[in-house]
Amino acid sequence: MSHVADDGLKGLPVSRRVMNLANFLSQVARRLPDAVGMAEGDEAWTWREIDARVSALAAALAAQGVAKGDRVLAHSKNGREMVEAMYATFRLGAVWVPTNWRITPADLAATATHCAVKALLWHEDFPAHAAAVHEAVPDLALAATFGRVSGEPSLAEMMEAHLGRPFRNADVSYDDPCWFFQTSGTTGRSKSAVLTHGQMAFVLNNHLCDLMPGTTERDASLVVAPLSHGAGLHLMTQVVRGAKTVLMQGDKFEARQAWQLVQRHRVTNLFTVPTIVKVLVEDPSVDEFDHSSLRHVVYAGAPMYRADQKAALGKLGKVLVQYFGLGEFTGNITVLPAALHEADDDAPGARIGTCGIERTGVQVSIQDDAGREVPDGETGEICVCGPAMFAGYWRNPEANAQSFRDGWFRTGDLGRLDAQGFLYITGRASDMYISGGSNIYPKEIEEKILMHPAVAEACVLGWPDPFWGEIGVAVCVPKAGQRIDEQELLAWLGPRVASYKVPKRVVVWPELPKSAYGKITKKLIRDTLEQRGGPGR
Repeated sequence: MSHVADDGLKGLPVSRRVMNLANFLSQVARRLPDAVGMAEGDEAWTWREIDARVSALAAALAAQGVAKGDRVLAHSKNGREMVEAMYATFRLGAVWVPTNWRITPADLAATATHCAVKALLWHEDFPAHAAAVHEAVPDLALAATFGRVSGEPSLAEMMEAHLGRPFRNADVSYDDPCWFFQTSGTTGRSKSAVLTHGQMAFVLNNHLCDLMPGTTERDASLVVAPLSHGAGLHLMTQVVRGAKTVLMQGDKFEARQAWQLVQRHRVTNLFTVPTIVKVLVEDPSVDEFDHSSLRHVVYAGAPMYRADQKAALGKLGKVLVQYFGLGEFTGNITVLPAALHEADDDAPGARIGTCGIERTGVQVSIQDDAGREVPDGETGEICVCGPAMFAGYWRNPEANAQSFRDGWFRTGDLGRLDAQGFLYITGRASDMYISGGSNIYPKEIEEKILMHPAVAEACVLGWPDPFWGEIGVAVCVPKAGQRIDEQELLAWLGPRVASYKVPKRVVVWPELPKSAYGKITKKLIRDTLEQRGGPGR
C-alpha cells in the first residue's frame, strides 16, 4: 500500500484495488439473467448461462494449475468458447494471450516462448500450431481444444465437470495484467503490449462514451472481425451494457450473411475495418435486407478512401464512426463520430481526411525528433498520453525505451493537428503499411523472398489500393541466369509467411535503384515505380 506524498494528505492510503473485468459479466448476469447475451446460428445463450459456463471453465483451468498471473495462450477462430475462455481467464486473474489465427506455427511458438505461457487453448483446425507450441514450451500445465480432437482434452468436457459451481472473481489491482495484446509495434517482430485491469476499465468506458453513446441491453452487436484483437475489445463493451453479441458462422466473411443477421437481430452496432465496410456496401445484398437498426458502424485499422466513405454514407446514412488508436493505446487516440461524417465535401464543417478529435481523457501532442511540440499545422510524430496507455511491452526493455519519451507514447506515425484539434495522419515513420486492417512490415517478407533460389534482391512496400487500402508490392531482381515468375514466387512464398502478408504483386527489374551510399531505399523504389506507372494490374 502506497501513500500520497503531499503533506496535507500524508498518511491517507492510496488504494490501487480495482474491479476484475470479469465482474462486468457477473453484474449483467445478475441484472439480466434471462436476457440473451450471445447468439450464433440458431443457438442463443442467456447471460446466466454464459456466466455459469465461464465459472465452470475457470474452475476447470484452476484444477489444472492455472493461477493468477499465468499466461493463457488462445489460438482460435471466432466462436462462443473463445469468449468464454477470455472471461474465465480474467476471472482467474490470469492473463489472456490471444493470437491472430492466420499466423504461422513458428510465429505462434515464438509468442508462446516469449510470453512463457502456462496453458494453450487451440481450435481444432490448427494441430500444426499446437504441435509447434508443445515443442517450444514442453512444460505446459494444460493444452485443450475448442472443439473435439481425438486424444486431446476439450474445453467443453472440462467445463461440464464443473457446471453449477460458482467461482469467485480473483482480487486484482490497477496494474495487474489481464491481456497481452500482440502487436508488431514499429519493428515488425511480434511484441506483447501489456493491458491491465485498471487501464481496461477506462478503455471500456471510453469506447462507450466516444464510439457508441447510449448503448443499452436493447442493443445488439455483430462480430465481423477477429476476436483476438479490436473486435474482442468491442465485444467487451457490449457485455458492460448487457447488449447482445451476434457471431457469424463459417470461416470466411460473407456480406449476405452479415446483412441477414443485421435484419434478424436488429443489429445496432458493429466494429470492422474499411475494407469490410466497402464489401458490405458494394454487395447487392445490402439492398435486400433491412439495416435501418444500425446506429454505429465503427471502423478503424486503416484510412478509408473518400469515395468509399461517400458510398457507405449513401447506403447506410450517418452511422459511420472512425477511430484511430494503436494496440498499445487500446484503440483510444482519436474519434470521428457519426455526426462529423459528411458525404458532401462542401458541407459546413466538413473535414476531408481527418481521423477526428482526441478521445475523452486522451491528449495528442505532435512532436519533433527532439520531443518538442510543434505548432498547429506542422507535421511531426503523433505522441499520446492518458489512462488508455498500456503498461509497456512484456520483457522488452529496448522497445520500451524506444516507445516512451517524457511520459508520452510515441506512435511512430506522422501527422498534424489543425487549429481546432482535428488530427490528420500524413505518413509513417516506419516502412509499415496497412492492408485490410492488418499491420504489415516489409522486412520479414523481404527476408523470406531472398531465400528463393532465383531472387538476388528484393524490396517490399505498400501501394495504394481502392479495396485493401494498401497492397504489398515486391520489387525483385533475379540472380544471373535465373528468371522470376510472379505466380510461382507468390505460391512459393505462401506457406512461408502468414497469408495476409503475401504481396499482391511482384515486379521484376534488372536492378534496384540505390542511394549514393549504395543503399536500397524505399523512397527511390517508390519514385521509380510511380515513374513507370505503378505495379500494373
